[in-house]
Amino acid sequence: MKLADRKVIVLVENGFEDLEFWVPYMRLLEEGAQVTVAGKGKGRKVTSKSGGLSAEIEADVDDLSAADFDGIVVPGGWAPDKLRRYDGVKTLVHELNAAGKPVAMICHAGLVGISAGIVAGHRATGSLGIKDDLVNAGATWVDEAAFRDGSQVWGRVVEDIPAFCRELVTALTEAD
Repeated sequence: MKLADRKVIVLVENGFEDLEFWVPYMRLLEEGAQVTVAGKGKGRKVTSKSGGLSAEIEADVDDLSAADFDGIVVPGGWAPDKLRRYDGVKTLVHELNAAGKPVAMICHAGLVGISAGIVAGHRATGSLGIKDDLVNAGATWVDEAAFRDGSQVWGRVVEDIPAFCRELVTALTEAD
């Protein structure tokens, strides 16, 4: 198991994209990572964008320290637009990025990266719906399925989840 010694946060909020949350979450577990589902309100259940699946917040972002984790995953859907409003989310993402730890964003998750102030000067991708937002925040738009730019891991859309997960696992494996 490649990630047996890794602790990873997966952010969640109402409106998360089912597959962009559950597939990376399960992939991390499969590799032995200790995964913490975090958001606002420990114990709160949140519902996916489709309304079909829910997830429970295991830890409140305000109670977490970037120093205790090896990386973070931000799934897409409508949740990133809500997550970016929480200071605790922006702080975690900013501090993990500043420490050179993997910050993985797929689809609309780049909105969180924008609000955390970490995308300027980086290559970035995601849903075409946030292309202008990323460019206006100083990122260079790249239309690729998944890639890494420094410690940032980027994925475009649902169809690109396998490539995104490969980049995520590799980034966490190589991280100090």
